[in-house]
Amino acid sequence: MNSPLAMTLAAFMAALACMPAALAATDAAAPAAGRVGTTDVLERPALESALAAKRLLIGVARAGDRFVAVGPRGDIVVSADGGQSWRQARVPVSSDLTAVYFPSATHGWAVGHDGVVLASTDGGDTWVKQLDGRIVNELLLKDLRAKLAAQPDSAALQALVTEAQRYQAEGPDKPFLDVWFENETTGYVVGAYNLIFVTTDGGKSWQSWFDRVPNPRFMNLYAIRPAAGGLYVAGEAGVAFRLDPTSARFLAVPVDYAGSLFCVVDAGEAVLAGGLRGHLFRSEDGGKNWATVDSGLPATIVSGASLGKGAVVLADQGGRLALSNDGGRSFSRLKLPKAVPLTSVIDAGNGRLGLTGPFGVMVVTPGAAPAH
Repeated sequence: MNSPLAMTLAAFMAALACMPAALAATDAAAPAAGRVGTTDVLERPALESALAAKRLLIGVARAGDRFVAVGPRGDIVVSADGGQSWRQARVPVSSDLTAVYFPSATHGWAVGHDGVVLASTDGGDTWVKQLDGRIVNELLLKDLRAKLAAQPDSAALQALVTEAQRYQAEGPDKPFLDVWFENETTGYVVGAYNLIFVTTDGGKSWQSWFDRVPNPRFMNLYAIRPAAGGLYVAGEAGVAFRLDPTSARFLAVPVDYAGSLFCVVDAGEAVLAGGLRGHLFRSEDGGKNWATVDSGLPATIVSGASLGKGAVVLADQGGRLALSNDGGRSFSRLKLPKAVPLTSVIDAGNGRLGLTGPFGVMVVTPGAAPAH
């Protein structure tokens, strides 16, 4: 199974001489050639660099009036002046980071390779580690063994225990690929091979939901976001799930598509799921039915953001942006000041967008693209 960082960014990452091997790996769980050991990166703080905000970054989030971006080698950078200047945060690991989310101006979480979950309570200036792959493997196996002990005849639980034992034998190498928090206490992290953990106390403790997602082939989970009144997860091979709050379990709402889906976007009354080669799908009925939408993007959709009142922006790996003002039914191209590959996009407020890519992070005001 391929990692989203490899699949969605492969088109331009191969040309980057400074590309970390971990991000180029074709398997999200396989150690990258030439990379230092997992234990080393989990114990070594990120190195300080004056170039941290100008080299490859993978995700960006708003933290009140601030912007916080994350990337390889544990890089986290923060801007308190609208993106005009950036400073590097103190980070206790040098694992590659894949996503960041702030539910408030002060509290935020970042996730990444080696099962890393980091938390900040000061707007991104400093971070502490809440989870890593060693803890993840222990929690996962302990939880499933306890459930199997209560239901010893459950073949389904036994299969999950066997899978968790394999994860532990392989070591702390499974990445988390996305994070979303409802508030400062309740949040979710998702990742490779069906990994999903939930906290209700701000990360003081985490609970595995490995058995609460009907994902028998253990497909990678790439994105988690609320949309159209529900909470959705999208992943490899067209898998998609919606949370059932009553049972506290995710229900399958698969898209009729064999390719991977890398983003979930709230389009007001509908949910959008985007993936390979610009494929985009829209549902108005909680994921029961999905309609194909022409995104106008020829490359893999790597990220999307809701701009409010049914407006949505999508970004593809080739550096193109598409805008919808009708709840995701149709899209038109936006023009960037310069064409650059993209890894993520957010609403930066006041008509601006926050973008990340091999250039680092920038905040721009796009314009309408010329008519074709």
